[in-house]
Amino acid sequence: MKNKHFLFSLIIVFLFGFKAGENKFFTTPKNWPKPIYDFSKNPLTEEKIELGRALFYDPILSADNTISCASCHSQYSAFTHIDHALSHGIGDSIGTRNSPVLMNLAWQKSFMWDGAINHLDMQALAPISHPDEMGEKIEHVTYKLQRSALYPSLFLKAFKDSVITGEITLKAIAQFMLTLVSANSKYDSVMSKQAVFTEQEQNGYQLFQKNCNSCHAEPLFTNGLFENNGLTVDATLNDFGRMKITQKSDDSLKFKVPTLRNIEFSYPYMHDGRLKKLGDVLKHYTSGIHQSKTLAKQLQNPIILSSNERVDIIAFLLTLSDKEFLFNPSFSYPKNIFNSTANK
Repeated sequence: MKNKHFLFSLIIVFLFGFKAGENKFFTTPKNWPKPIYDFSKNPLTEEKIELGRALFYDPILSADNTISCASCHSQYSAFTHIDHALSHGIGDSIGTRNSPVLMNLAWQKSFMWDGAINHLDMQALAPISHPDEMGEKIEHVTYKLQRSALYPSLFLKAFKDSVITGEITLKAIAQFMLTLVSANSKYDSVMSKQAVFTEQEQNGYQLFQKNCNSCHAEPLFTNGLFENNGLTVDATLNDFGRMKITQKSDDSLKFKVPTLRNIEFSYPYMHDGRLKKLGDVLKHYTSGIHQSKTLAKQLQNPIILSSNERVDIIAFLLTLSDKEFLFNPSFSYPKNIFNSTANK
């Protein structure tokens, strides 16, 4: 029986190109590592993804029905925001951090700048319950969803039950976020030998591999770890990062290493949005490092780059832009879902 099952699995992979736990809604890009997310516990379906997409764009998740997930995570800016440094929430409140980008989440084992959340199925609960973001209780969210004209039927289609719970609400949002895979940049085309770098991009790539790749490891362009990247503490925010969660002094000033994919569109940069341009980021790493006990070992020796080399690295970083991801209609505001209810 085991041999028959194995043979059947090989046939499925051959015919459809899917690996275990994958389907037409999610496939692992070639030469990428195996996803960390366990799809067997929340299998992707079209109905669940579309439900999650509607929830992602609906301000009903917030206490005053004004803030949605998309308010801080806009598709056109790689699912972050670009018009202010810190996240904004209900009642004109201002958060304490810049919103992280949302992409390639199936390969992440912790979430938020400080790793406060350790599972994607629970991630949305953090902004929903944060007083300076959505300021809502998940119990009241489900109450509002249950009484809406739209959601009972969507939950029935997705979960075969019109009774809405917090658990399946969060799982539906996770389903949509799992589909946010970015792997179609020029860099990816070069790696698959379908394109070539310009001379400047190639030089920038070599400089990147020498100076940046240990933290921003290919192909995800993050190592998924928490590092102290030499920023000083903002006197107003007084944010010490990972230490707030672990209560360990060794984690002081450590923040999750962000992906560099689509970095052209995800400014401002750093956990508090203090740097506006890529040139500012490179300037920080070459001449702005603040020495401290927990500074990443990769930064303890100065990174020396000429002005031309910094330009070359930026030229390479621009090859990480994925226009297909940024403008994919499957990730955009679901007009068809909301309009169908409005017209009833």
